[in-house]
Amino acid sequence: MKKVAFYTLGCKLNYSETSTIGRIFQERGFEKVEFTDTPDIYVINTCSVTDNADKKCRKIVKEALKHSPDAFITIVGCYAQLKPKEISDIPGVDAVLGAAEKFQLVDILETFEKKDKAQVFASPISEANTFHNSYSFGDRTRTFLKVQDGCDYSCSFCTIPLARGNSRSDSIANVVQSANEIAESGVKEIVLTGVNTGDFGLKDGKRVESFYELVQELDKVEGIERFRISSIEPNLLKDEIIQFVSQSQRFMPHFHVPLQSGSNKILKLMRRRYQRELYADRVATIKSLMPHCCIGVDVIVGFPGETEEDFLETYNFIKELDMSYLHVFPYSERENTLAPDLAGKVSIKDRNRRADMLRILSEKKKRHFYEQNIGREFTVLFEDDVKDGVMEGWTENYVRVAAKYDPVLVNETKHVRLTQLNANGLMEAEETYQEVLRH
Repeated sequence: MKKVAFYTLGCKLNYSETSTIGRIFQERGFEKVEFTDTPDIYVINTCSVTDNADKKCRKIVKEALKHSPDAFITIVGCYAQLKPKEISDIPGVDAVLGAAEKFQLVDILETFEKKDKAQVFASPISEANTFHNSYSFGDRTRTFLKVQDGCDYSCSFCTIPLARGNSRSDSIANVVQSANEIAESGVKEIVLTGVNTGDFGLKDGKRVESFYELVQELDKVEGIERFRISSIEPNLLKDEIIQFVSQSQRFMPHFHVPLQSGSNKILKLMRRRYQRELYADRVATIKSLMPHCCIGVDVIVGFPGETEEDFLETYNFIKELDMSYLHVFPYSERENTLAPDLAGKVSIKDRNRRADMLRILSEKKKRHFYEQNIGREFTVLFEDDVKDGVMEGWTENYVRVAAKYDPVLVNETKHVRLTQLNANGLMEAEETYQEVLRH
């Protein structure tokens, strides 16, 4: 029995796909092992969102060969689709598979015998037009369930449409079936993932279902206590979805909504499909229905043409927004996108300085959000990661709670009252048996 190990770079979607590829190997008689357990085969699932994909890929390959010098090394994922030739030249790489091939890699590579040079199987991205059901497995607490793939948007900074193809989705019936399978495994929380999750419902380029219809059906799945929406574009986060989540007992009061810039000038250059006014309206609507809802925000700084005044417009816009935390990305040039040709390139120094300013603001926002919840009652789903006798978990509204380790609590939800922030920035809590106030 050959041994295979996996390593995943990038997003929740990649984790769901790696897990599914892992199950395909196991169904074919391979033994799935840890990265350091001298496997015969490595599968490295790559990302292309930032400009250090090449550096990270090379490092993982190098580390893999330290643990198993004769291993067969396969590279898949977004970076593999975008730069297959570049990756095939990395010393130690034996095969590179693109977006249309990665789920067939066991059939394509068969014996996993090393050749004189790396094999490349990467079709044009137009051939990545089928949806492959995927969900992560192994974490007892939560699962990442892929419901949508690809993107029809053409943001000027993004390579994802080139790496994953056009928008396409699973059917509601299939997603519900997967959710039921996940529930039977004992997992309590499902995170819905996709490239453009809110665009769910497209099949062969035609809209046959909607994301709103999907969340309505998933809300009926027995055995899953919690659903989260991993990320949703502000123009696709409709009032009906916000209203539904506010009344649901299973969909958590937590949204992650990409902003990218608080300047309408920059949003236009980015080719985003909304302006800051719509974003502010989405936040206001959420907070009017769920005052204690957690709202996460993605933002890019140092985009071409972003002056100091534009950045300060973004900074002040976010400062005034009733949001909970930020994911901050200094802009990085991506080949075959429109942005690098735009005027007004921002220096790396200024990109990093602006990013640091927003990260400090994010910490302040997060602390303020946590403090707003002190004294309130929630449920916490506790995880099995234990460090120094402490276990952690999330409230419905994504507050991280620390508690003394108790094996009985693992993968269980407990009613608690949030009491204070500890020195590590985590919330402490006391157990309560009173009825929980969700929103």
